Amino acid sequence: MSCCGQYEVSATEKPLREWRPQIYRRSTDVLWLIVFFLFWVGMVFIAGYAVTVGGAERLIFGYDSYGNICGRKNSPIKGALLSGQDMTSRKHVFFLNTCKMDFTDQKINSLSICVSTCPQEHLNGLEDIKHFAQYNGSYLCVYNLNVSDYTEPLKAAHLCPVLPVPPSKLLPFFNRCVPQSPDCYSHFLTALIHMVNQSDFFQRIISGIIMSKEYIVGLCFFAVALAFIMVAIFRFIAELLVHIFLTLMIFGLLFVSGVLWWLYYDNVNTRNVILETEAENTRSLLGFAIIATSVSVIIIGLTLVMRKKIRLTIQLFRIASNLLRSVPLLLLQPLWTFIILALFWMYWVVVILSLGTAGTAYIMADNQVEYRALSAIRYMWWYHLIGLIWTSEFLLACQQMTIAGAVVCCYFNRDKNNLPSYPIFTSISRLFNYHLGTVVKGSFIISLVRIPRLVLQYVHSSLKGKGNTCARCLLKCCQCCLCCWEKWLQYLNQNAYIATAINGTNFCTSAKEAFQLIVNNVLNVATINCFGDFLLFLGKVFIVCFTVFGGLMAFNYNRDLNVWGIPLILVSFFAYLVAHCFLSVFEMVVDVLFMCYAVDLATNDGSAEKPYFMDKELMKFMDKTNEKGRNNGRDRMDKESYRYVVELQPMGANTA
Repeated sequence: MSCCGQYEVSATEKPLREWRPQIYRRSTDVLWLIVFFLFWVGMVFIAGYAVTVGGAERLIFGYDSYGNICGRKNSPIKGALLSGQDMTSRKHVFFLNTCKMDFTDQKINSLSICVSTCPQEHLNGLEDIKHFAQYNGSYLCVYNLNVSDYTEPLKAAHLCPVLPVPPSKLLPFFNRCVPQSPDCYSHFLTALIHMVNQSDFFQRIISGIIMSKEYIVGLCFFAVALAFIMVAIFRFIAELLVHIFLTLMIFGLLFVSGVLWWLYYDNVNTRNVILETEAENTRSLLGFAIIATSVSVIIIGLTLVMRKKIRLTIQLFRIASNLLRSVPLLLLQPLWTFIILALFWMYWVVVILSLGTAGTAYIMADNQVEYRALSAIRYMWWYHLIGLIWTSEFLLACQQMTIAGAVVCCYFNRDKNNLPSYPIFTSISRLFNYHLGTVVKGSFIISLVRIPRLVLQYVHSSLKGKGNTCARCLLKCCQCCLCCWEKWLQYLNQNAYIATAINGTNFCTSAKEAFQLIVNNVLNVATINCFGDFLLFLGKVFIVCFTVFGGLMAFNYNRDLNVWGIPLILVSFFAYLVAHCFLSVFEMVVDVLFMCYAVDLATNDGSAEKPYFMDKELMKFMDKTNEKGRNNGRDRMDKESYRYVVELQPMGANTA
């Protein structure tokens, strides 16, 4: 049997069922793959156009009011006399009116020039500005004003900084001179980046991170080790955790019901019940006691009825742990997905920055240059935003399809002691050869719901503090409905990808079959989602808490570290990220195993012609056996005849 057992239907037998695991497959949803390719042709065109006409350097390195990019040798702009200057030695942007700078019509109402050094001292008069230019080589007035004329008030009135000039400091990574005077500093940052920050506090944060970087890296590896341990021991502790959870839930409900009935009995037997309000309270207690008792009875009854389904969840956790132990590289799939997503996001940010700075130079008064965006840029921006959402969803769907294909490859394998050698590579190969169109279609459906939700979220935030309250409430309700619809579609899409990995059908057929399978096994699905998600949540809490506890012990041992908060926040965030990535793979594996199990039951009956694929422990739990296991004394079939009785056959080398 080859990896994933490529199969075809016997020519001598007619297909009996819709579900046919590992059957010979063909390319699905090819039209959607072509549409996605054409869409990305548009993305590449926009990227080329943005890089050609855009000016991302203006945003990164900064530019003055005359069209010169600081730190660069510039080309002259026709009609702008002060453009085209060599600013190689002048790398920082300095605003002449930093203390009263503001935005007017999306423009900064202050001249800006390129300087070699930000003034780090307080300059009270024109003589101080001239002295600073002569001794530091940094000229704070407009380029066409000679240093000798700095002290002439008539010439320097509009060409030199507004006095007094506060001391400035370079803003890291943005090459802007930021005033250090508290009032100017606060006003400057409010106008420039719309937030007020404390530079010294920021420096303390950075220094705290740098001083504790070894501990942060060590704790991150500790979180990874905890995640591996948690995945490995889930098979042993799942049943214990479920029993603890059920015990606490049942005793908690009984305790609440008992307390409510005791309070009602106490109020009824109190002779001072005279006021109408006290009578109302007594009736309310009776109602709450009845509701609590009813809920307790229902939940206890459901627990007794569904106890076997709860044990099925535990069995699936056991099988998932065994499978991940056999194919540990599955746990690294989120890492590769994150690297690819990070590279794509970096590309997207570069293009969007280039689009944001693309425009035509217009000559304004006093030889100033203003860049105005082209009319087509806004449509390109929206196209590029749709590309961000669609492509991100596509990459995440590829991860789901890869994991599903690898698990399907291992489940539908007769010899459980000899699993396929490279199930992940086989799954990736099958994805790229046959099912990219299905992934494209599924990710597009999610994008269709997510984009309107983001638009509504933007409109709602824009109306905050103004507008009709009813309109904002209606927008919030629409957001909630779209969010719930998106969650359901994500769940359905995941199961559709699993059905495609099993059956090799297109997206719509797979989604329909997966939905029917979910409806037929709704109690099992509800149990797995409820108890499975709870166990995974406990796993995440365990990893984060123990990682933070280890960080507290390490930081407490090293008394030289003064700032604990930010490093611990970073460590806890990374620990949660690691826990989520690893346990989301575990959750996906459990979901795929359940679908495979449901298909196995629907497809096979345990006879010699149709033996089950599930392992022996799960078969024993379900009280199922394969016929050849029950009839060891039977004569074995002839290999050639058995080959034509089995519904699914290995594909020959010459099979197309």
